[in-house]
Amino acid sequence: MLTTMMTDAAPTTLHHNGGAAVAETLQAHGVDTIFGIPGTHNLEIYRHLVRLGIRPVTHRHEQGAGYAADGYSQVAGKPGVVITTSGPGTLNAMVAAGTSYAESRPVLIISSGLPAGTEHLDGGELHDTKDTLAAMASMTEWSTRANTPREATEAIAHAFEVMGTGRPRPVYVEIPCDVLGQDWDGEIARAGTIATPALDDAVVRQAAMLLAGADRPALIVGGGARGADDQVRRLAERLSAPVISTCNGKGVLAEDHALSLGAGIRLRSAQDWLNTSDALLVIGSELGDSDLWEGKITSPNVIRIDIAASQLTLNAPARVAIHADAAEALAAIQAVLDREDVVAEAAAASIAELAELKAALAAEARSEGEAWFDLNHELRTALPADTIITGDSSQVTYFGTVHFFPVPSKNSFLYMPRVATLGYALPAAIGAKVAKPDAPVVALLGDGALMFSIQELITAVEQGLSIVVVVANNGGYREIRDQQAARGIAPVGVDLHVPDLVALANAIGAIGERAANARDAADRARAALGRPGPTVITLDFP
Repeated sequence: MLTTMMTDAAPTTLHHNGGAAVAETLQAHGVDTIFGIPGTHNLEIYRHLVRLGIRPVTHRHEQGAGYAADGYSQVAGKPGVVITTSGPGTLNAMVAAGTSYAESRPVLIISSGLPAGTEHLDGGELHDTKDTLAAMASMTEWSTRANTPREATEAIAHAFEVMGTGRPRPVYVEIPCDVLGQDWDGEIARAGTIATPALDDAVVRQAAMLLAGADRPALIVGGGARGADDQVRRLAERLSAPVISTCNGKGVLAEDHALSLGAGIRLRSAQDWLNTSDALLVIGSELGDSDLWEGKITSPNVIRIDIAASQLTLNAPARVAIHADAAEALAAIQAVLDREDVVAEAAAASIAELAELKAALAAEARSEGEAWFDLNHELRTALPADTIITGDSSQVTYFGTVHFFPVPSKNSFLYMPRVATLGYALPAAIGAKVAKPDAPVVALLGDGALMFSIQELITAVEQGLSIVVVVANNGGYREIRDQQAARGIAPVGVDLHVPDLVALANAIGAIGERAANARDAADRARAALGRPGPTVITLDFP
């Protein structure tokens, strides 16, 4: 069936086809925004977006679209969606898919594919690649190729089931370009009921009693605790237990809370203290090397809660393992403490010990990240409390923002410590701003990271996004230069030409400014938050 929709531009002919099956299924699952790039093979999806009220955010590279969807998913609290074209468009999104997989974030990537029957033939079709489905399968939790419009709507509905069940991770659906153009008049499929693992009451009680009887209880919160922030706070207060987070758990407990130790789990003083705990509750973290930086958790009394059963035995053996949703498990532990009328109070000595520990953590972080303290501290002082800050694989982030930019809530710090990619901060800031237009959003990164995705500044200009990009400019890849020096290697390939970022920002259509010092950068960032488009502020570092 063909109809015509009139717009201020040229009229759009509406084919009720496979593209409509995709777009209408997305709308039925609450999708109002997609990130991507229209291409020859995916136009039948784009045909339907405007009439369905779905906002297309067009990027300059599909990797940027994937990072934006990743940032969007954290701030919006629902999956981000990427639409790419076949072949190179899909492959460009692979690194972003791998990032979302490693960091446990729900992103749906939909691409057109080679016409039905031409895959694997090596026949020279447009965008012909060996096997994009297999490539994306290696980077996602679940992937499929839908060969009819009906299979397309069912696959997308199932994708939402997968993203909402267990550990949140990206999924991939490929639809042949000719299938997107096929007539379709079927029913929209919908995701089924999502079940969570059942709690084992005996195991929950064992965990509760171990915590209640401990002299030195402590909590480690990872990204898997972000849906349980209230339960984390209440249990920590009930037990008077200090809380330390991984980078992905930063802000699950407000970092100005008396029991918060911040996101310093990589610090040796933190690990030494944690390993003396007689009841260490780990919530939603694999305790991997990207968190611990060659450290280890060796406490014999570890309690682990994780939605993924496979994580319960990784990197630190658990005395008590709870396979469950974090919020449900923590609420159940709290209920046992209430029912048993357990009273846990911190002794004056432990309160004094906590103050000493905080001082030791601060001193260790400063000793390693002194160069990045002032900029992060001045930004934190100048910016609103609810600022969302994005980071990159830059020293200013992992030596700086992680420790010196405290946040009041979950999903206020967007970062990717496990994959440690470059080019994440700017597109993630775009996704965050699209998800929450009224929130102040700032990307803080190095010049090397910025140049991986500088083209996405054009997307921010086009979308009219009031984001601030603060660039710590040290002329290349400083971290790698430092590693070369540590190994006795003369600098090679790391001292790079950096363009005039102020002039480049202005040429793109943003506002470019050069700061004289950290305080000046912070003042400029605060002033820029009220502008209708993006601002780039560069500050030179030796």
